[in-house]
Amino acid sequence: MKIGLFLGAFYPVVTPAFLAKAARAAEERGFHSLWVGEHVVLFDTYAKEYPYAETGEFPVSGEAGMTEPFTTLAWLAGQTSTIRLGTGVILVPQRSPLYTAKEVANVDWLSGGRFDFGIGVGWQREEFEALQVPWEHRGARCDEYIEVMRRLWEDSESSHEGRFWRLPPSRAFPKPVQTPHPPIHVGGESDIAIRRVVRLGADWLPFNVSPELLTERRARLAELLEGTGRDIADVHITASPNRDSARPELTEAFAAAGADQLLVHMRRKVTVDDVESTLDELVTAYGVGG
Repeated sequence: MKIGLFLGAFYPVVTPAFLAKAARAAEERGFHSLWVGEHVVLFDTYAKEYPYAETGEFPVSGEAGMTEPFTTLAWLAGQTSTIRLGTGVILVPQRSPLYTAKEVANVDWLSGGRFDFGIGVGWQREEFEALQVPWEHRGARCDEYIEVMRRLWEDSESSHEGRFWRLPPSRAFPKPVQTPHPPIHVGGESDIAIRRVVRLGADWLPFNVSPELLTERRARLAELLEGTGRDIADVHITASPNRDSARPELTEAFAAAGADQLLVHMRRKVTVDDVESTLDELVTAYGVGG
């Protein structure tokens, strides 16, 4: 099982020097991939509905924030040569599909085909409202936007006519290096999320899972894949463990549960001065590169 590193890229902890050093050190130590997330703006007051904390509170607040994922990964592509670069996750329905398709293709092109496109539909209504994007029907919008992107990635002349977006015949270059496009990883462990894995013919990025929950959800995904022409073995699974399961001794249990890759997190207060020693600890604990 491969081991990936979730950086998060939370400001002000990260700096350009931190990101460059962490990416180079992770690549040198044999980590398979490096992932960052997305939130355009954060709020001091919001409905506490974050699904991965018992309090419902997002774990970043105050004068903190997140770097923009595509420019961050483009920067990291120039600092590295082999490690894969992923989004965990891009909030597809709150973005223009044309700009997102361009950014995906551009990072894949700049990195020589190392990009993994993790996607989600978003959990915070306030962010959608700030972007002046409808909150309703965001799941359906996500699916259609992915189809728009596929046309831009795959077709010499692209077009689309749908419920949420119309694209007249047009051309978008450069195309991604990976064909037909970078892998799409649907984030989430709910039935809604795994049904999206099936509909989009995508890979899977379950969040906040234990080995037991991964086993149960993977079995459900296998059921939903029956009759589609795809098998559960065709779905690449990148598991992000919950707090209780983010322990090195459970690595084998995640592999047995069907994970192809396990994402590990660095401590949030790691600085540029101790990033290498922290990664060394993770290498030893999780058997990275072994």
